[in-house]
Amino acid sequence: PPRILTLEEPVLHLEHCIAFAVHGNPAPTLHWLHNGQVLRETEIIHMEFYQQGEVSEGCLLFNKPTHYNNGNYTIVATNQLGSANQTIKGHFLEKPFPVLLNFFYFLFVTSKFLCLDTKTFSFQVSIAVGLAAFACVLLVVLFIMINKYGRRSKFGMKG
Repeated sequence: PPRILTLEEPVLHLEHCIAFAVHGNPAPTLHWLHNGQVLRETEIIHMEFYQQGEVSEGCLLFNKPTHYNNGNYTIVATNQLGSANQTIKGHFLEKPFPVLLNFFYFLFVTSKFLCLDTKTFSFQVSIAVGLAAFACVLLVVLFIMINKYGRRSKFGMKG
């Protein structure tokens, strides 16, 4: 029956690679699972391996993986005498979280726990909204000033 000799965490070469080696006679068929679901190979995720005697060595290759590709990867080797599988965790990128959302999360969620009554919370929210409105008005005024006075030539010559 097949036996999985090695299964390594993802390493970046030209592409990210989950290296593996499988022993079996007759040669086993190989397929992959991602978080328990059958992994469909595409141009972005594909397997390359070569057979050397009774050992198959290769890589599950990832071309520029994102946080969607994080998860558990399981190799399944099957032949007429049985099957074997082994799982490894693949972590490529952190899930992005925009800075602006972090600010509002901090502003509203943490201040909600810090204040003791709803009046204080309402006051904090109104100050935050007022500051945001002031910043927007300031940006609009600066934009108008730059457009109006920024186009004049320094020497009074027309080009």
